[in-house]
Amino acid sequence: MIYAFWNNKGGTGKTSLSFQTITMYAKIHKKEKILAIDLCPQANLSELLLGGLLGNGAGNLNSLYGEKRRSVGGYFQDRLPSPFTMPEIDPHEYITKPAICNSSIPENVSLLAGDPIVELQTNAIATLANTQLPGTDTWIAVIDWIRDFIQKLNGVYDTIFLDCNPSFSVYTQIAIASADRLILPVMADDSSRRALQNAFSLIYGIKSPSSIYREYSFSTKLLGAGRTLPRIHCIVKNRLTQYMGTSSAYHSVLLSIENDVEQVMESNPDIFSFSDIHDGIVSIRDFQTTGVVAFAEGKPFTELATGMHHIFEKDTQISKEYLNKCNEAMDNLIKKF
Repeated sequence: MIYAFWNNKGGTGKTSLSFQTITMYAKIHKKEKILAIDLCPQANLSELLLGGLLGNGAGNLNSLYGEKRRSVGGYFQDRLPSPFTMPEIDPHEYITKPAICNSSIPENVSLLAGDPIVELQTNAIATLANTQLPGTDTWIAVIDWIRDFIQKLNGVYDTIFLDCNPSFSVYTQIAIASADRLILPVMADDSSRRALQNAFSLIYGIKSPSSIYREYSFSTKLLGAGRTLPRIHCIVKNRLTQYMGTSSAYHSVLLSIENDVEQVMESNPDIFSFSDIHDGIVSIRDFQTTGVVAFAEGKPFTELATGMHHIFEKDTQISKEYLNKCNEAMDNLIKKF
């Protein structure tokens, strides 16, 4: 199964959620081989897996950007001369094992690292996708790049997680087109609500303002090429706090998001992997200081020690009670997989 974390909005805690999900899932499913693919040019997921801020995650990530780039950017770079047919490459040459430099990461996790060079490649990729070539659907050939990569791995990995950029750029479409399921994080704000509505339009063509948009939409082109669209696996109400009680404005926004989802479920049930909205929505509390420390140290909550942590010349206390609550929240999400 291939899961993609995405929303058409930044700041939803998507990458922290991806990191904690991947590592906890791998710890629970020790016999599975897990691949994380970082399709975000900021490469924050990769830096976390490779050590975080305090574990030389940035340095370990930069070491992958040599003459032969061991990253998604390196793979894309090798696809540019052969955009419409998969070249004779060994996909394992682009993959690294985070546990080699970060002992907190389970041994069964592998990584196709993110790469800022992907932003530089975007114009070339988009141009190739829109090239007119008789007998070739150039758009689907390019959109299949990650799909090609995964197929070349010959089923080595049991479960694959994609961390996507909060945009709908061509490399985000490449990621989403390869996924079976989508995880959509939202926050208790109106911009998250609009982003979720936009996600329904961008991926599934729902509520497009005119038939012109539908004709050239992602869903029309993907389905027209005989592909299937990923189904929405769950919507994560992320970074909830004690201030979001039933009488708060935040709660009203979250209810509006649920109502929006229910309306889409009634008209388009096939795009969801769940039939009851309560099975498809997960609430995750704000990780607060515990999340900051985990992010800095590049550690899953399951490996984080309670007590005092020295972070950026400041002592920070991690309580056992709050760490347990973070682990319980993530465990509730993992049960959806």
